[in-house]
Amino acid sequence: MARISMDCSSSLPGIPLSVLSVPMENKYKCQQCLQVLRKPVQAQCGHRFCIHCFKELTSSGPKPCEACRQEEIYEEPISVLNSNEVFPDNAAGREIASLPARCLNQGCSWTGSIKQYEAQHEGRCELEQIKCDACQASVLRVEIDRHNERECEARTLNCKYCKLTFHFKDIKAHDDICLKFPLPCKDCGKKKIPREKFNEHIRSCAKSKSACPFSEVGCKSVVENGKLREHEHSSTVEHLHLLLPMVLSLTRTRAEASESGEWQEDSGLGLYRAPEEGVNVGAGAAASVHPVDLEKKVTALENIICVLNREVERSALKVEAFAHQHCLDQEKIENLVSKVGQLERAIAMRDLQLSETEQMVRELQSCTYDGIFVWKISEFSRRRQEAVAVRMPTMFSPAFYSSKYGYKMCLRLYLNGDGTGRGTHLSLFFVVMRGKCDALLKWPFSQKVTLMLLDQNNREHIIDAFRPDVTSSSFQRPISEMNIASGCPLFCPLAKLAGKSPYLKDDTIFIKAIVDLTGL
Repeated sequence: MARISMDCSSSLPGIPLSVLSVPMENKYKCQQCLQVLRKPVQAQCGHRFCIHCFKELTSSGPKPCEACRQEEIYEEPISVLNSNEVFPDNAAGREIASLPARCLNQGCSWTGSIKQYEAQHEGRCELEQIKCDACQASVLRVEIDRHNERECEARTLNCKYCKLTFHFKDIKAHDDICLKFPLPCKDCGKKKIPREKFNEHIRSCAKSKSACPFSEVGCKSVVENGKLREHEHSSTVEHLHLLLPMVLSLTRTRAEASESGEWQEDSGLGLYRAPEEGVNVGAGAAASVHPVDLEKKVTALENIICVLNREVERSALKVEAFAHQHCLDQEKIENLVSKVGQLERAIAMRDLQLSETEQMVRELQSCTYDGIFVWKISEFSRRRQEAVAVRMPTMFSPAFYSSKYGYKMCLRLYLNGDGTGRGTHLSLFFVVMRGKCDALLKWPFSQKVTLMLLDQNNREHIIDAFRPDVTSSSFQRPISEMNIASGCPLFCPLAKLAGKSPYLKDDTIFIKAIVDLTGL
């Protein structure tokens, strides 16, 4: 009796009953998981199990067969499940593989056989609900890339102002305290002022308003910082009128103090000092001299104020002339700023056109028209780390063609695997793209496709080939930019790229695609 190796790589339990398009016979049911047998094995008692279920049952040693007990046919040692007494039931496996199947996912119309379901559709259906590794949300497989890039609450983003890294849900709260976050000035209209420099800008902003320095003596004007000097020049007379009562009040106070004898004037220095420090004069002489001197000083101050008034008037005329010239200069500056803005916009458009032209040149340099394409992927380690971190799980190759006016195609690569190959294999897929001459071509696309990971020592390339399933939407005439990718989720084990691998040198791998042009 043939024995089965218990080191089988399969790790999946039975196929759900609802996948079958016909009622299931009991002989196709696993006695453990009660689902359709997947890779069936038969115990010595005659009952069938999925290899996965049998391995779990006997992982800790031989176990009694519960099916035998339920059927009341239990007999030792025949009814004891033992990993050494089991063999693969290939006949049942072939019968199950031919049973009709359908996809369980809502909206998916796929049908075929159980064999096709396991090999081509299970774990690859674009309408299957899968969990996001980061936020655990359920997302359609076809939308998982967009979810990871735009919707996942647990994705990480860099603050575009200070470049620190945050989870998406925390980025808005960070904006409220980010020192580099741009703030607008409501006074001058200037935008994008970093928060850390905003207070400094408010103090120096020409449009920001503050009280006049003469507010302490009664000026009630609130003036823009840039017009403060203009206000001081234009309001000099008003400010002097506000100062005059204070000067006169101070003069009267000093006169009263002198009359009361508290202070005496030193005629030589024009200062006041205590009576005991001065020359001993009579009270009558002090009373007769001081009022006359005070009157002279008041008259002198009034004359000074008149002179200042005339100077202020002349200054006001000059200020008005300067203000007019300033307006003319400001108009010139605004015209120049407008011209600079137009030039900057023109330069930006030129840069965009240049970037598009460079991209087109790069694509033309790597483009081929004979159905053979070699894709060089450098910086493999960094790209693989980004794929593991789900920042960039997939990448597309440049387009290539079967002929100048033929099919347009590209490759799609998952560096950390996709579907059944996630975390263990490189997954490589072939994509039919929308081309300019599709109306002239034969559809569906039916040419044989060969995918290769090149051994850079030219000894043993990893090769996988397939002929398209002409019923699949992946090979019909594209109605969008590109069709759903189809290919090999288990293309190359990641272990083959570890250490001194002949497939990975100088952190670079080469992938080759060959499209058979026979019949075109």
